[in-house]
Amino acid sequence: MRVLPEGELADTKHVTFTNVCEIGYAMDAHTGRVVLSSAIDNLTKGAAGQAVQCMNILCGYPEAAGLSSS
Repeated sequence: MRVLPEGELADTKHVTFTNVCEIGYAMDAHTGRVVLSSAIDNLTKGAAGQAVQCMNILCGYPEAAGLSSS
């Protein structure tokens, strides 16, 4: 997971082909509310990608082994 600095919103272009969840937030001065955004590549971070990540952790492999496109 990657939490962005205040004012930056999550974008899929930064998480494509990764196992990262990006979280961004900004304050809406007009309404006084916090705007949250998150982005994942659900083909990688979906159930199958999560299963591979869990297996990697369980077996002592690097967390992202077998999940990157390069």
